[in-house]
Amino acid sequence: MNTFDHIFRLLMLAFLGMSFPGVCAETSDASAMHSHHHMTEQTKYQTVDSKLPPIQLVRDDGTKVSLIEELNDGRPVIMNFIYTTCTTICPLASHTFAELQDMLGNDRYKVHMVSISIDPEQDTPAVLAKYAGKYGAGKQWRFYTGTKDASIAAQVAFNVYRGDKTNSNPVTFIRAAPDKPWLRIDGFAKSEELFRILRDMGIAESVPPPMEDD
Repeated sequence: MNTFDHIFRLLMLAFLGMSFPGVCAETSDASAMHSHHHMTEQTKYQTVDSKLPPIQLVRDDGTKVSLIEELNDGRPVIMNFIYTTCTTICPLASHTFAELQDMLGNDRYKVHMVSISIDPEQDTPAVLAKYAGKYGAGKQWRFYTGTKDASIAAQVAFNVYRGDKTNSNPVTFIRAAPDKPWLRIDGFAKSEELFRILRDMGIAESVPPPMEDD
């Protein structure tokens, strides 16, 4: 067992065995996360071997990119799916990512933070760039759009496609390296949880720097 696999196993055992406020290893009421109107702080962790589809997306700076090449650039990846007109799940998820990048400090540039739009017809690169600015996204946190088919293909690959954007659930994905499995987190993971995962993967410092005041 290599170092990462050992750390990953210890991490999973810790999350499954420890009690965090509002967090449990198993979600007792699956329907509680069925829509925006039934939000919960419970989170569920599992490893998944999601294969990246051979699709092109458009980055918030207008650059067309291959999803495979973009995510396999050697950096650890933390990813979610959002849309800019969402008023419930997505603002919370984006706020969590914003807090995480502040916690990471200079280590943020070691991580590729990815937000893929599930409403590409509305979310043009310009719209995403404005949304990114709203949350103070650094250069390591990029937003992606594309064709409707490409967006659906990305969602299907990660088993988050629900047919309609308003049925989306809060899900975060973390992968340490291109040849490693993804850690899938269903539910509203807090920034402290995400930082702890990155720390235990050896990506972040053991203690987060104090968050700067706005």
